[in-house]
Amino acid sequence: MSTRIIILAAGKGKRMGADVPKPLVEIGGRPMVRHLLDSIEESGIDERPILVVAPDSLEHFYDVCSDKDCDYAIQEEQLGTGHAVQAAKEKAETSEQIIVLNGDHPFITSETIKKLTKLYKEHNPAIAMMTIKVPNFKGEYETFVGWGRVIRDEVGNLVEIKETKDATDEEKEIKELNPQIFMFNAEWLWDHLPELKNKNASSEYYITDLVSMAIDEGSDVVTDLAEPFEVIGINTKEELARAEKILA
Repeated sequence: MSTRIIILAAGKGKRMGADVPKPLVEIGGRPMVRHLLDSIEESGIDERPILVVAPDSLEHFYDVCSDKDCDYAIQEEQLGTGHAVQAAKEKAETSEQIIVLNGDHPFITSETIKKLTKLYKEHNPAIAMMTIKVPNFKGEYETFVGWGRVIRDEVGNLVEIKETKDATDEEKEIKELNPQIFMFNAEWLWDHLPELKNKNASSEYYITDLVSMAIDEGSDVVTDLAEPFEVIGINTKEELARAEKILA
């Protein structure tokens, strides 16, 4: 099974007051993305992951993963996660499956990556994805309040992923969330990425909209649960401080 892993790493570190790209902000004395790269290496799924980076940050990443160990794709403009994955197509289009991870998720383990591939192998869907469930959005769970909601129908079937900016007040109460850990049938992915629209509050092309697209056309989307604090994202100084406590 030919699988490539694409890491979305073009984000800036401005909200953390960093002068380096967000995935290169250090946690536990090492860049966030380095922790993720180690888990990918341990999983044995892709010996040469693809890092999608901004044009002005390529050199910074070479210190973390040289071009001998990683492939690089350039996202010329910050137009969303779907646009970022499209930027990696040339490097990945000979593969049969594509895993998409975020470069600011340092705690994802090799076991979770392998769990995702196992889920995919068992069902051979258009999309396999991990979700998380939280009890509330208070205290240590406050950091998850901005995550996309997993919308299901009355019998539990997945309907769509709704970004918080676009969610209704009722939808914001949903406690099953999307950590953006996906595995795609590659042919399906490359066929459908160009169909993404940016009609949302951020005017961005969301990779999450592919879930609704698959469901609407009757293609399979399967899910499994991950541990919330393993797939936590880090975007602010406060979240960085929380993450340091988790690591400690």
